[in-house]
Amino acid sequence: MTLDHMGKDSIGKTSAYESPQQLYEELLIKVQKYHPSDDLTLIQKAYEVAERLHKDQVRKSGEPYIIHPLCAAHILADLEMDKETIAAGLLHDVVEDTVMTKDEVEKEFGKEVALLVDGVTKLTRLSYDTDKIEVQAENLRKMFLAMAKDIRVIIIKLADRLHNMRTLKYMRPEKQKEIAKETMDIYAPLAQRLGISKIKIELDDLSLKYLKPDVYYDLVEKVSLRKSVREEYVQSLACEVSRHIEEAGIHAEVDGRVKHFFSIYRKMVNQEKTIDQIYDLFAIRIVVESVKDCYAALGVIHEMYKPIPGRFKDYIAMPKPNMYQSLHTTLIGSNGTPFEIQIRTYDMHRVAEFGIAAHWKYKEASNGKNPTLQEEEKLSWLRQILEWQRDMSDNKEFMSLLKSDLDLFGDTVFCFTPTGEVKNLKNGSTPIDFAYSIHSAVGNRMIGARVNGKFVPIDYEIQNGDRIEVLTSQNSKGPSRDWLSIVKSTQAKNKINQWFKSELKDENIVRGKELLEAYCKAKSVDMAIVNKPEYREKVLSKYGFKDWESLLSSLGHGGLKEGQIINRMVDMSSRENAKNITDTDVIEAINDKSVSPYSPKSKNGIVVKGIHDIAVRFSKCCSPVPGDEIVGYVTRGRGVSIHRTDCVNMIHLNEIERARLIDADWENTEESGGLYLAEINIYTHNRRGVLVDVSRAFTERDVDLITVHTKVSKAGIVTISLSFEVKGKNELASLIEKLRQVESVIDIERTRG
Repeated sequence: MTLDHMGKDSIGKTSAYESPQQLYEELLIKVQKYHPSDDLTLIQKAYEVAERLHKDQVRKSGEPYIIHPLCAAHILADLEMDKETIAAGLLHDVVEDTVMTKDEVEKEFGKEVALLVDGVTKLTRLSYDTDKIEVQAENLRKMFLAMAKDIRVIIIKLADRLHNMRTLKYMRPEKQKEIAKETMDIYAPLAQRLGISKIKIELDDLSLKYLKPDVYYDLVEKVSLRKSVREEYVQSLACEVSRHIEEAGIHAEVDGRVKHFFSIYRKMVNQEKTIDQIYDLFAIRIVVESVKDCYAALGVIHEMYKPIPGRFKDYIAMPKPNMYQSLHTTLIGSNGTPFEIQIRTYDMHRVAEFGIAAHWKYKEASNGKNPTLQEEEKLSWLRQILEWQRDMSDNKEFMSLLKSDLDLFGDTVFCFTPTGEVKNLKNGSTPIDFAYSIHSAVGNRMIGARVNGKFVPIDYEIQNGDRIEVLTSQNSKGPSRDWLSIVKSTQAKNKINQWFKSELKDENIVRGKELLEAYCKAKSVDMAIVNKPEYREKVLSKYGFKDWESLLSSLGHGGLKEGQIINRMVDMSSRENAKNITDTDVIEAINDKSVSPYSPKSKNGIVVKGIHDIAVRFSKCCSPVPGDEIVGYVTRGRGVSIHRTDCVNMIHLNEIERARLIDADWENTEESGGLYLAEINIYTHNRRGVLVDVSRAFTERDVDLITVHTKVSKAGIVTISLSFEVKGKNELASLIEKLRQVESVIDIERTRG
């Protein structure tokens, strides 16, 4: 296999637009090149079914929907996956987006494909805000369980995500950022953990493009600025290295490459340097036939150039946890510029590019089925995640630990047990981290440690090559809380927390009860009314706890705040105790011409036609104030929401939803003394002091600002979003007129949804 075949270009790339049939034919050609079997009927059948089911569906780009599963299948084919995985890639959206069920997939394509499709059915894309994090945590828990059953699930998921990221430009800007953030936090690190650098690198660069577009395009510009000079230098280096390697009688392929944008950006941030101060923007790669040749080539290289001390890493003798193997060395070039050289075999190169997918075997048994993949056994980190997610009831903690556990940006250190076993730990790890990496019982009973035969303090920073011996005692009282600030690994922190939770559970439960009672007393809430079993169940479901005692324990050790619990239970109680009016009743009352308008005696001052004893609230999308033309909208289960008649959400209602509109008017004038929330956007030129001038206008009118948010466009236009309270439309109009007189202000508009 040549280096070119193993892919210097992006994985699974297709031309800008091809017909589905063309893409399908290319897919078959691709699979036939590497697959030992000529029988591709499974893939053919999967395509026909997917094409039929997705026939009337289109993507945001306007392309037929079938293009997406076809492109995902192309990525899987470049990873040289088996027929079942390719078929599952073609079918990965049929259960969620079409009428086909999992049982039907199993009937048509067999149990194996059905399990893969079921495992990879798209997870709901959610942002990391406080309301949605619980649901996302549950989704990720399911994903890791699916991965444990069959690692191919996540490989398909990564192919799906990669193609979605490539076509992200067709999404709304806020959706782009949401998906890019999830990709950077979860999917790119997962690709790294699986060793699939081809996918990891592209996901990183695409995420950077949408999360920090100014940084990304600045890098693109600066990297291309001296591109020709740099490429010329890299090629001359590669030719020079190649000549010396050949003279030494070693058959090798040598090529040079510029590092990808995200790795340059990360280096700039970590080292606090500009791009001009980073010299090793490129690396030379030497691919040889055997491990013996790797070390022989290293000898030739170190004879040619001066190596930088401390920058040599032997990942062949001690592979990374994701199975990556290579020799890394940083050298000084003839012109004084540092550059990196990586030396590996062809097999190692394939693993570096394709990770776990490179280990897939196609030796088909006589029954035509693939043997079970054994490579999952190498993924000890997956077993760790499954282990500690089983014990973890707090979803927020699970999410934060997951993200830090998947974070591979930090360097690692290699150390040894007394028996010579290699342990791979996060850079900066301590003997405590080492103890918990062996077993939680070893960590919990630890009383000290010896490094290279000498006693060391427990906060000693482990160095490469250290031989560590942990000292334990049955009389140990367990870990100290101080350890939490010392340890580096997620695993150790989790196990220490678990110990405290289990050991002090009774104590935390009592404290949790006391905190709830104290909060109810302070807020004048009747605990007996809100503390009902059905309310408890909903709270447990919301925060992801197994039982009420676990929730109380979490309250006791500070994992949850008592206000979160009680406020939710009070809300459920008030909704239940409100008069039970159905949607049908409300809409009938609206349409009843004989019913006169009803004026609720409440501070909102709204007259609503035909409605009694129902909650009336102001919508946050358009923030109506007295004097505005308004309309009521009957929500599902939350009373009537009041909107301005020019609210975008009201204008775009469909015919069915329009039946829920209701006449509404202001009962009182602005002189009633009530205050109403108003929101405006001010567009100004980017001038120093403009925000001070804007806030002065509010001070002069004795209007209190509630929130202020600013952002600057590339064109230098500042958008200032403000929320504040006014008595009505006249006061608001007067204030806006005052703001228009501020220097540099271009325009002012009220939010309309």
